[in-house]
Amino acid sequence: MSDVQDYKSSLSDTTSRKFETFSYLPTMDAAAIRKQVEYIISKGWNPAIEHTEPENAFGYYWYMWKLPMFGETDIDRVLAEAAACHRAHPDNHVRLIGFDNYAQSKGAEMVIYRGTPV
Repeated sequence: MSDVQDYKSSLSDTTSRKFETFSYLPTMDAAAIRKQVEYIISKGWNPAIEHTEPENAFGYYWYMWKLPMFGETDIDRVLAEAAACHRAHPDNHVRLIGFDNYAQSKGAEMVIYRGTPV
């Protein structure tokens, strides 16, 4: 049996924090983020963008970047909104969400841009 890798993560070190499954993988490049948006849209989920300061990522609500993009099917438009949010808040974490209308819950959620702690 192989050894299980311990991921160093702590509340005091905001750069080490893990948020969801994808945060344990290497940082997603533009192509990987695009594939996630394609998946969300292919499932018929509503994309949304949120952001928050790295030090508040666990204890506070995330700020909504505009309203969820109800019924949006244009991948480039979703990517443009995520990039606009990141440009407007370069020090914040930005996450992509896919709201599932049928289950009335989040079908997907991932941090796509990591901010820098102050």
